[in-house]
Amino acid sequence: MKQFFGMSQSGNLLEAVQGLKNPELIMLLSNGDQFEEHVKKLEELYPQIPSIGCIGMSYDTRVAEKGVSVVAYYDGVSAAANVLEEVSVMPVKYIERLEQDARAINSSLNNTICIDFCTGNDACALTTIYSVLKHKNISLVGGTGDAGKVSANGKVYQDAVAYALIKNNNGRVKAYKENIYRQMGDYRFIAAKTDKANYIMGTLNGIPAKQVYQDILHVSERDIQTQTFKNPFGKINGNETCIISIKEVSGNALTCFRQVNDSDVLIMLELGDYKEIVRNTIRTIKQDFSKISAVFSVNCLFRYLLFTDNNYMKEYLKEMSALGNHVGLVGYGEHYNNQFVNQSMTCVVFE
Repeated sequence: MKQFFGMSQSGNLLEAVQGLKNPELIMLLSNGDQFEEHVKKLEELYPQIPSIGCIGMSYDTRVAEKGVSVVAYYDGVSAAANVLEEVSVMPVKYIERLEQDARAINSSLNNTICIDFCTGNDACALTTIYSVLKHKNISLVGGTGDAGKVSANGKVYQDAVAYALIKNNNGRVKAYKENIYRQMGDYRFIAAKTDKANYIMGTLNGIPAKQVYQDILHVSERDIQTQTFKNPFGKINGNETCIISIKEVSGNALTCFRQVNDSDVLIMLELGDYKEIVRNTIRTIKQDFSKISAVFSVNCLFRYLLFTDNNYMKEYLKEMSALGNHVGLVGYGEHYNNQFVNQSMTCVVFE
């Protein structure tokens, strides 16, 4: 199989698709102003080709912040694309679409991935999707796009999750998740007075969440939103740690980018040696695959800002390019199988 990537910093879709012939699946990564226009034009250029899209920055060895990029797969690929609607209410109502597509793909062990772009209510959307995928042994990688819009097969949707099933007919696929944070101290918190619908965390161990965060890290209220780049919260989930980023201060509470529930047990996290962690991820992938056709990743916006602030983003993309054809999306939340995480990188590697 092969992965195509085309970019236009100015948002010229024709420039981005230059050289793309006979794709089996297309993914559109566009800017907010031109998204609908790009979705329509892409369908005109490649009618009936399965496609999904979202609004967000993209990258290969460079970053397109406000332009447009196209990722496509061809030569030894089987694919299907569709959408589950009403993700804020009842995405399971549309689950038959995914079940039919999964049957049509006819995946076997470790050769198929689901890539999804979501508008919100990610945890519910992922639980719904993974209820089908887990029985098919299909992994999932994806993320949240901007502005509450996604596309599938030439149509724009709101309150939805667009998905693509991609089968590598000539080799394996494998999903990975990278966490650049580690536990800080032995802090353990019980969350309470939460608002699940608005992702608000009221108290930790009975004390206002804002006060707890400030007392531990000695930061002003104004600096909390940027301090989360270095010190997010973490939720223990078996052997995994799900990262919870702080979005903003809401009175004495904290609004997060991920749902927190009453009685959730949280820990404080701190930034690790991210450069070495990235190198270790690359080493692990190279050990797992002697030959790599393509890598598609989703990097959190907060990772992008952290890496950019530390003059590491260009170096990061250069290091990842050592794997081969590496491209991706800057997302507002990352998906890994049935997990919705923040401040992480998830990726799929195609043999």
